[in-house]
Amino acid sequence: MSYIEAIVLGIVQGLTEFLPISSSGHLRIVPELFGWSDPGSSFTAVIQLGTMAAVVLYFRGDLWRIVVAWCRDAWRVARAIGSREKISDGRSTEDARMGWYLIVATIPIAIFGFAFKDQIETGARDLRLISFTLIVGGLVLHWADRVGKRTKGIEHISTKDGVTIGLAQSLALVPGVSRSGSTISAGLFLGFTRESAARFSFLLSIPAVVLSGLFSLKDVGGDGMDIGPTIVATIVSFVVGYAAIAWLLKYLTSHTTLIFVVYRVALGLLLLGLLATNTIDAR
Repeated sequence: MSYIEAIVLGIVQGLTEFLPISSSGHLRIVPELFGWSDPGSSFTAVIQLGTMAAVVLYFRGDLWRIVVAWCRDAWRVARAIGSREKISDGRSTEDARMGWYLIVATIPIAIFGFAFKDQIETGARDLRLISFTLIVGGLVLHWADRVGKRTKGIEHISTKDGVTIGLAQSLALVPGVSRSGSTISAGLFLGFTRESAARFSFLLSIPAVVLSGLFSLKDVGGDGMDIGPTIVATIVSFVVGYAAIAWLLKYLTSHTTLIFVVYRVALGLLLLGLLATNTIDAR
């Protein structure tokens, strides 16, 4: 991989990780359109650490409160279990509960990611599948935006909401679905505002992507994965990703998700046309 390719893919990752248009799908599509080799799922997982650093920096205040509150609450629960006392949920603070919800919501993607690791790295990167998931995911996002009540703030999230959004996040293991797209859609279906759904989506992405990226670090320097370009792509994705977070949260306060729906459907149809004419190779 050249450094030019790394910079382009870093920009693509930074822009598409948080916009509901699928970063993994674009990291498969862009190289194919430019005639580059597929960087692979491990490269995708590693450079996602750059965008995760961006979301950690952006939400550093929220994350610090959540981590501190959760640690205190976990210690309270552990002491209650040790002394066989009744555990009262009412004593947990809002930040502590958010920590528990993020943990619970991460469990599905951890299980499915481990169980279907081989399929994700091979068959799931077929452009025919990505075309389909882009279109269907876009239509689902539009449906969610149309029927969602958008009356709940992030402070109203429950365990049931966390599990539901966590299950939706696991669908993003398939390129083209979009992690933010699936979780924001689930949040909208559950009645959250667009901004609240996006905020929880960003927070929820941290543990799953960090674990995936760290697991794939062992592949850096391996076949088709160069250390230098990978580092460059990760840094670029961090800078662009930070800007994308700030823009999207502001955008969703006063706009619908229609622009992303139109883009997803148009890109999916374009890919199908290119595949049908053998302009690009599905695999």
